[in-house]
Amino acid sequence: MSDLLTRDEYKAIAAGLDLPTGAFIDGSFRSAASADVFETVNPATGEVLTEIAACGAADVDLAAQKARDAFEDGRWSKLPPSERKDVLIRLAKLMTRNARELAVMESLDSGKTIYDCETVDVPETIHCLKWHAEAIDKIYDQVSPASDDHIAMIVREPVGVVGLVLPWNFPLLMLAWKIGPALAAGCSVIVKPAEETSLTALRVAELALEAGIPPGVLNVLPGMGPEVGEPLGRHMDVDMISFTGSTETGRRFLTYAGESNLKEVTLEMGGKNPAIVLDDAENLDRVAAHVVNGAFWNMGENCSASSRLIVQAGVRDALLKRIEAHMRDWPMGDPLDPEMRIGALVSQAHFEKVCGYLDGQTALIGGAAKGGFVAPTVLDVTDRNAPQVREEIFGPVLSVLTVQSFDEAIALANDTHYGLAASIFTSNVKRALRGARALRAGTVTVNAFGEGDSSTPFGGYKQSGFGGRDNGVHAHDQYTQLKTIWVDLTDDPEEALD
Repeated sequence: MSDLLTRDEYKAIAAGLDLPTGAFIDGSFRSAASADVFETVNPATGEVLTEIAACGAADVDLAAQKARDAFEDGRWSKLPPSERKDVLIRLAKLMTRNARELAVMESLDSGKTIYDCETVDVPETIHCLKWHAEAIDKIYDQVSPASDDHIAMIVREPVGVVGLVLPWNFPLLMLAWKIGPALAAGCSVIVKPAEETSLTALRVAELALEAGIPPGVLNVLPGMGPEVGEPLGRHMDVDMISFTGSTETGRRFLTYAGESNLKEVTLEMGGKNPAIVLDDAENLDRVAAHVVNGAFWNMGENCSASSRLIVQAGVRDALLKRIEAHMRDWPMGDPLDPEMRIGALVSQAHFEKVCGYLDGQTALIGGAAKGGFVAPTVLDVTDRNAPQVREEIFGPVLSVLTVQSFDEAIALANDTHYGLAASIFTSNVKRALRGARALRAGTVTVNAFGEGDSSTPFGGYKQSGFGGRDNGVHAHDQYTQLKTIWVDLTDDPEEALD
C-alpha cells in the first residue's frame, strides 16, 4: 500500500466513486426480482450513499440454481488446482490495482477509518486471497495403510454450493476469509453481505469476473436477514453455510439446517475476550499499548476485541495511567481523515445499543458519545455479573476487573459463555504456558494482542464457534468432503470377501 493521502484527496476519491447497486448473479448485475431496494448510509454523516437491490427468496432460488449449474458442469469445480490458483491470483492483482477505491468505499459504507482500511483491511484481504490461492496445489490427499491386496485413497472433493453470510465489521476481510478457501476448494458460492455494508462485496464480485472466475461461481445477494439469510439457510440445494456474526443469529442457522436438508454449518460468532495482566508483567507501557489496541481497534467492533481487562491489584493503577496515556494516540473524527483512529459506529441502531451500556456508568476514562461516534471508554466494574462484563458490547468500551491472584484471573477469564480469544501478560514463562493452556479460547496470545495470521486457524470454544475454523489450511477442510476410494487388487473373488 502506498503512502496515505490527505483528507481532501480521499474526499475527492469518494465523490468520484461509481457505487454498485445491483445483485450479482451468474456474472452480471441485476435488480432484485421484486424490484425492491434499500438505502445504504454513511454512518459518519447520515448521508444516503446509494440504493441497493433488496433481494428475496426468488433471488436466492435463482442464485442457487446458477451456482448449482456452475458446480455440476465443472467450469470451476473441475478445473485443475493450478488453474484455479492462477485465477485467484489475478483477482488479488486486480484488487491491488483498485485498492484505494476499495478502501474509500469500505470507509464510507462502514464508518471505519481510512487509516485502518488502507493499512489493514485492504492489504490483509489481498494477502488472504493470495495465501489460499497458493495453498490450492499444495494440499495433498492421502493413502491409508490398508494391505497388500488393497489400496485405500482418502480424497477431498468440494462440498458443492456454499452460502457465505458476512458480518458488517470487516466486510472485505471476512469476504476474503470465506471466498478464499471456498473458491480454492472448487465450490460455487452465494455471498450474503451484511445489509449495512454491501458495497465492497459487490465490487469484488465484478473484479472476480474480470479475473476469470466463471459466471455462476461467485454470486452476491444484498438484502435483509429474513429475506435473504433465512432462505439461504433453509435452501434445499445449498450444501453448506459459513456464517460470521452474532451468536443469536448463528443459532438460527443451526435451526434452518435442521429443518431443511441438514446442510453443514460453520459458525464464527461472538466473544467477551479477557486480557489478563499479572503483577509480574514486564514493560507496562508496552502492555498498555496492546490493551488499548485490543479494546479500541475498529471502534471495538471486533469479535476478538479485548473487552475485559483482568488485572492484578499490584499493577492496576500503574497500568491504568499508561492506558490513559496511550488512548491519546487514538483520536476520533471524520473516518476519511487519515489522522483519525476512531471512526463512526456502523449504524444509528448500533450506536444506541452501545450507548445503553454507558448509561448510569461513571467512566474512568472517556465516555463521550454523540452523533454515531463513541469515544474510547474505560469502566471500573465491581459487579462481575454486570451486563458490561457478561455481554458483548461490540463498541469501544473496556471493563476493568481487579483480581488478587493468577488462579482468580484464570477463573474469571473463563467465566463466560464465550471462548473466542484471550491474552495473558506475564514475564514468567511457566505462568504464561499454564495460563494459555487453562484459558478456554480458540486463540490465546502471550504478551500481545492478536489473532494470529493467515496460516493459523481462527475460531472459538463454547458459544463463540461451531463446526470449523477460518484461516490456515484448516479453513479448506470445511469446504470439502472426505471420500474413501477402496480398490481391491485380488484376483480371487473369495479373497476379496475376506
